[in-house]
Amino acid sequence: MNTTATSFFKTLGARARAAGLHLLASLSLAGVVAVLVFWFWYPGHYRLLAGGSELFTLVMVVDVVMGPLLTFVVYNRAKGVRHLRRDISVIALLQMLALSYGLHAMYMGRPIGLAFEFDRFRVVSMAEVVAAELPQAPSMFRRLPLNGPMLFAVRKATTSEERAEALNVSIFQGIDNGQRPKFWIPYDEQARAQAAAAGRPLGALISKYPSSKIAVDRIWAAMPTQDDRDGLRFLPVRAKHDAVVVLTHDGGIVEFLLYDGFF
Repeated sequence: MNTTATSFFKTLGARARAAGLHLLASLSLAGVVAVLVFWFWYPGHYRLLAGGSELFTLVMVVDVVMGPLLTFVVYNRAKGVRHLRRDISVIALLQMLALSYGLHAMYMGRPIGLAFEFDRFRVVSMAEVVAAELPQAPSMFRRLPLNGPMLFAVRKATTSEERAEALNVSIFQGIDNGQRPKFWIPYDEQARAQAAAAGRPLGALISKYPSSKIAVDRIWAAMPTQDDRDGLRFLPVRAKHDAVVVLTHDGGIVEFLLYDGFF
């Protein structure tokens, strides 16, 4: 093997090692971010309902691939330590900027609430909340949570002026009452009863979507008594990925079933 070829393969090996180390560091950082995203911002079913998995995958693929790939391209010991350090610093800066942008997008898209809206539920993201109305919300809803969505109901407008204003905001700004803190109320016994009354028996879900039977049978089997099984209801859930929510006879939430999962 001639000197030129030997030098080429040595350079290639050095670049591969540098890129590999950068990849390990990037994967370690991705692991930390995954804990933040899936443990706090998009817990449980919300990683699918609110699109957390998709956002995380997109951000991590771009960020994890970009840094090591650029390191592989620019790494060359012949440049000298000072020049090489500058190149790696620029790559790290670009990588952190991309990660910061991605984290901000995931933070703004994170679900802060599951709202019962009379005949359905809605997953409300932080970006959808009319923040200016937070001081008008009940005290327990004035601070948006960082550890997963809170559960609340939506009240009806109580005066003709409020109804007209809510209608105008809905028509001309595309903002529903579930996104407006001034209309939030606790998901209390009365709201739970309304949700249960609005729900339909799970048998109707199977009739319309036969492929849901496996999921429904699994939920039925987990119920301790026949009365509990007979009392189960479902309502649609409006979210990034629409679903249905299974409720107990008194409006308690049992489980979410995504359309992509069985429809």
